[in-house]
Amino acid sequence: MWFFSDEHRMLQETVRQFARTELEPRAAQLDEDEGFHHEPFKKMGELGLLGITVSEKDGGAGLDAVAATIAMEEIAAVDASTALSYLAHSILCVNQIGCNGSTEQKKHFLPKLISGEWLGGMGMSEPGAGSDALGMTTKANKSGSDYVLNGTKTWITNGPVGHAFYVYAKTGTGRKDVSTFLVERGMKGFSTGKKFQKMGMRGSPTGELIFEDCKVPEKNRVGTENNSIKMMMRNLDLERITISGISLGIARSAIAVSQLYAQERKQFGKPIGSFQMIQERLAEASSQYEACRALVFQTAKMWDLGTISAKDGSTEAAKAKLITAQVATRIAMDAIQILGGYGYTREFPVERYLRDAKLMEIGAGTNEILRIVIAKSMLGEVAKT
Repeated sequence: MWFFSDEHRMLQETVRQFARTELEPRAAQLDEDEGFHHEPFKKMGELGLLGITVSEKDGGAGLDAVAATIAMEEIAAVDASTALSYLAHSILCVNQIGCNGSTEQKKHFLPKLISGEWLGGMGMSEPGAGSDALGMTTKANKSGSDYVLNGTKTWITNGPVGHAFYVYAKTGTGRKDVSTFLVERGMKGFSTGKKFQKMGMRGSPTGELIFEDCKVPEKNRVGTENNSIKMMMRNLDLERITISGISLGIARSAIAVSQLYAQERKQFGKPIGSFQMIQERLAEASSQYEACRALVFQTAKMWDLGTISAKDGSTEAAKAKLITAQVATRIAMDAIQILGGYGYTREFPVERYLRDAKLMEIGAGTNEILRIVIAKSMLGEVAKT
């Protein structure tokens, strides 16, 4: 991207080499086993990736949304599952603590999370409250110097293996009476439920967070009571920008595999890349990828410059995620078609790319929800009738 700084380009090359060396050899097996390997996260900590957006004074790298999106794309180009776990850790947990946590909270949580000793996650979605996040029913009632949490969070990336979670809960009777709590594994009344078996992103453990009279000290509440909506939505926009990098990584790798296959595979005495229908699919895929990449990084850059309002930022983040997720799924589908029977087997990674890409149309805002966000921005009151 033309506006990448030297620091961005250095980061891109560093993460690309790390992904190829440390992640690529294990990616297919982790997918097959639905496993998880913590060691790469410790190495990411050594590279400064786990606190990528946290200020240097708090132990982070002090970089921006552009940098975080670069990291997402480079990791996802090799192993989208690890990229998803990385996003949940670095953006949904670590970044939020860095932006909103107290001095004491930062001192307690950030060193272990940024080093990779601990793995983090975020608890927002519930069995009955996914797209309608404010419909959450998890309660946090004040009891002396503690809060007592009751409820269940679901679809939590890193849930089965995480050590610390940034958890949202209702602390009042109003729809927007939401507060945030930092919950550690081992707290009395806190447990994790079953690990879900999934179609894709199988190397990124997903599960439930269960709170049964879980006592959380008042000092673990982030910010003031009933005042978490603004910072929750702000971080959701950043999530949508950076998670678009995962879609970009998947699309880029799907194009690379299908391009090489089209050059080498022969039918009727010539490479299949000589057939116009193959050329059409590849040309469309490459053009769509570049268009999405320009939109995603433009949105990340505007976020970093602060040149758009919170409302417009939400709309642009929604646009970037919506189109990039759809394009990644389409490109992965076309890659399977280009590879034919081989594409449908696990001899080549494109079937994994498709399974991984599909989640991007669901998580961090479904395609349907994003269309509503965009339409309301365009149409105003008309869209609300």
